[in-house]
Amino acid sequence: MKFIQNGYLNILYAVLLAVVSIFTQEIITFIMLGFVFMALLNINTTLQKILEKLNKE
Repeated sequence: MKFIQNGYLNILYAVLLAVVSIFTQEIITFIMLGFVFMALLNINTTLQKILEKLNKE
């Protein structure tokens, strides 16, 4: 199971964080966690592409 291709799991995490952040009144924290999450997904995608190129050689 590839984490990036599993969009439903990402949506579930986002909804869960949104509910917790609204309940605790930490909206800014939710937004910042979203940015961190997107950055980590981009890093993961890049590393997977590099690994794929290295495996071809």
